[in-house]
Amino acid sequence: MKVLHLSTSDIDGGAARAADRLHQGLQSLDVTSQMLVRAKSSIDKTVIQETRLLTKLGPPSSSLPLKFYSNRPRTRFSAQWFPDALSQKVKQLDPDIVHLHWICNGFLQIETLAKLQKPLVWTLHDMWPFTGGCHYTENCDHYTHSCGSCPQLKSYKNWDLSRWIWQRKNRAWKDINLTIVSPSHWLANCATSSSLFKNLRVEVIPHGLDLEKYRVIEKPLARKLLNLPLDKQLVLFGASPGTTGDPRKGFQLLQPALQKLIQLEWKDKIELVVFGGSKPEKPLDLGFKIHYLGQFQDDISLALVYSAANVMVVPSIQEAFGQTASEALVCGTPVVAFGATGLKDIVNHQQNGYLAQPFEVDDLARGITWVLEDQDRYNHLCLCAREQVQDEFSLETQAHRYRSLYTEIIQGTGK
Repeated sequence: MKVLHLSTSDIDGGAARAADRLHQGLQSLDVTSQMLVRAKSSIDKTVIQETRLLTKLGPPSSSLPLKFYSNRPRTRFSAQWFPDALSQKVKQLDPDIVHLHWICNGFLQIETLAKLQKPLVWTLHDMWPFTGGCHYTENCDHYTHSCGSCPQLKSYKNWDLSRWIWQRKNRAWKDINLTIVSPSHWLANCATSSSLFKNLRVEVIPHGLDLEKYRVIEKPLARKLLNLPLDKQLVLFGASPGTTGDPRKGFQLLQPALQKLIQLEWKDKIELVVFGGSKPEKPLDLGFKIHYLGQFQDDISLALVYSAANVMVVPSIQEAFGQTASEALVCGTPVVAFGATGLKDIVNHQQNGYLAQPFEVDDLARGITWVLEDQDRYNHLCLCAREQVQDEFSLETQAHRYRSLYTEIIQGTGK
């Protein structure tokens, strides 16, 4: 069995890392797996970098249609209109299955899917595959019909860029052999309710982790290596570049929740640890110390960060899955999140963390307090954190599920 993964990047970003982990997991099962990417950061010989001119022109050209919508908020929106050279490369590599991941930022044109002429599996890393261009719909349900009058474009016209993108997808994908995989039940339900994917097969397979790399590390050791205090309750927040300014990631809800903890006499007990982004030019003043750890590219360093914390907070408003939550749990660190979207598949309320009422700041603060205030309960939460998720979110389990799915699809096509 030969599998080819298409991904804009190999390890840069959460979606890319998820794709690369699956790629590695399949290889451990002796599946012939390759990745075809535009941006290669690893030294993996099974990752092939596409470097032709069309591929290089994709990113600067991809945003050109958005210039007609100058009043829109700066949320990610992808037209995927610029031509690419990927179908020729796929034909040359001749896989049995083409597995799509996150393919935006000008990497793969919408119309290219039909040109690949292979059975397709598409793992959803956000909502873009079934919308008219947005990556998360916020409160909009236009994707269940045909898009148009797009709130994220600040458009009041039915025939706008989102309708054009939706119609291109609808025309180009009608007769292709496509199977959808969602990492969470919430995203799967969104896909099945969409006008584009309502008649397709949609499976749920959570993202997997290497449990040898993501494991419990003693907190004193982890903190010493990261130069973090030994005598504080450390609250962890993952902030990739731009995250604190992205309303979907919920930092605007975490900030007042942490300030409420000050009113509850936690001021001298807790400190915030931020990883994934650099220290801002004007650091926030929350009333207690903030440690900015910067970016980490390897899994072992990330496991060290998760293990150093007392609690991980993931205050996202919409999340396809929530890999930082699963990563923290398998490192034995309880997670506090809102009980909404993909995170509901990861956090078990008051068993390995706390699911706050969406999107109530007071309950988010209450959840952090509930995790930290009772030492015996906290110790139990830490034990349950890894035990409850290690089987479901292991890389081996994920790879086996995908291999079974590939086999079923290939046999169904008679290859």
